[in-house]
Amino acid sequence: MFTPATFDFLRDLRANNSKVWFEANRDRWEAHGRAPLAAFIEAMGPRLEQVSAHYPVNTSSRGGAAFRIHRDVRFSKDKSPYKTHLAAQFRHESVRGPLPVAVHAPGFYLNVAPEGDEPMAGVFGGFGTWMPEPDALRAIRGAIVADPERWLAAREGQDLEGEALKRPPAGVPADHPCVDDLRLKSFIHVTHFSEEEAVAPDFVDRYTEACLRARPLVGFVCSALGLPF
Repeated sequence: MFTPATFDFLRDLRANNSKVWFEANRDRWEAHGRAPLAAFIEAMGPRLEQVSAHYPVNTSSRGGAAFRIHRDVRFSKDKSPYKTHLAAQFRHESVRGPLPVAVHAPGFYLNVAPEGDEPMAGVFGGFGTWMPEPDALRAIRGAIVADPERWLAAREGQDLEGEALKRPPAGVPADHPCVDDLRLKSFIHVTHFSEEEAVAPDFVDRYTEACLRARPLVGFVCSALGLPF
């Protein structure tokens, strides 16, 4: 699947992010970018069944688990045309619509990129829900307030990352046992991998193990949103 050539291509793209360079290196993109990401997504099909029957793997090139390599530059000062990372998101069966909407749904995310200072640098998996819409965020916080013990059991061993409010949300006392979690705007656990792990033959198994460890967290979020898990 992923090989050292994948990271060589992404490093070169990082240094030469232009349409002219990309078109001259399209064969490298197809062989070392698109193809290994598609193979990884396909391999995750039977493995995600171990995690939840409600996360079918969509291998379609349009609207499937793989993110496009092209950036949406309409509202960005950075007009670089291409992402310098590979990404896939395995989404709940109830989610419909394009990735810009679905990306906020509870699921399992993979990011593949060389190390560096860029925001999406490195190889990591993200598990949970990132920046959910206001109604979903209120529902998750409400479920935590209603049953803090179940929440603490679900996120045990899963450190959460992301932006947080400076103060507790309205109606949440400052001494609530989960006040730090209730201040979060996302409910995401991140597992980091090295490049050596990403190119190893057992990487898909390592990623599956991370999904299984995060299963209680994702399950809690789905339950809070009224989704089967």
